[in-house]
Amino acid sequence: MLEVDPHILTSRNLTLDCRPANESGGHVMGVLNVTPDSFSDGGQFDSVPRAVERAQEMAAQGAAIIDIGGASSRPKGASYGKGAELVSAQEEMDRILPVVQRVASLMPDTWISIDTFRSDVANEALRCGAHMINDITALRFDPSIATVCAQHQAPIALMHSVGMPGDMPHLMDHDNVVEEVISALSEAVAEARRKGCKHIVLDPGFGFGKSHTNNLMLISQLSKLKRLGCPILIGVSRKSTVGHVLANGGDTPPPLDRLFGSLAITSVGLQEGAMLVRTHDIRETADFLRVFGATRSTSEA
Repeated sequence: MLEVDPHILTSRNLTLDCRPANESGGHVMGVLNVTPDSFSDGGQFDSVPRAVERAQEMAAQGAAIIDIGGASSRPKGASYGKGAELVSAQEEMDRILPVVQRVASLMPDTWISIDTFRSDVANEALRCGAHMINDITALRFDPSIATVCAQHQAPIALMHSVGMPGDMPHLMDHDNVVEEVISALSEAVAEARRKGCKHIVLDPGFGFGKSHTNNLMLISQLSKLKRLGCPILIGVSRKSTVGHVLANGGDTPPPLDRLFGSLAITSVGLQEGAMLVRTHDIRETADFLRVFGATRSTSEA
């Protein structure tokens, strides 16, 4: 029996090479929030035609994966207000399933990821054509989501976070954030594997229940996460820590003005081993990854 390479993701008829030596420099996961209240783009793509049009645009700009979310994970805190409300599973499905079906039909060569922490939502989305699940609670909200992924032979991304959806804190200071994240994700990986998951992606959870200093420390020491043997996903796009650094004691730039800061932090994450980058800014990030990959392949030749 051939051993499964955990860094080569497979689902249905699609394959995604996430090995660190890949000359692509990494893969873009495009953010598609079909929600009214996401922190950066809430309300922009909350109709099926607009969402599908945006998915096609992202794929044309270089996104390998479209990450569709129907429930905002906006944390509570000074930067985001009271935080996102927890919507019902039915409302979440009503938002995403028509988009998933249409995107799967029109774009058979593009990966569809579903940003959900509910097993019933994950199951229906995978049945409708999605390829993988992105769980921001790393199985803490609904552990059976791993069983669903195993049944569908779908990869699952596990993200470190603090709190639960609907009550996620924004800024918390951790004494040893890197080891805390590694420990928590190690337990989640073990549980996912026990439930039969073959392909697991890890996300350190930049901006979820961590201070600005914690976030920067996580990115600068991201390579320590490689000991768990899974591809690494980072999502720093437009986050408040980027705005905090750019403000430099002055006014914090709005999310749309944080592109260059986001790319700077992304570059550190790539150097530390990340191979998947979740972003709102597709073309710019895809170009960045292409040049990064070319530079890395030349230096390793």
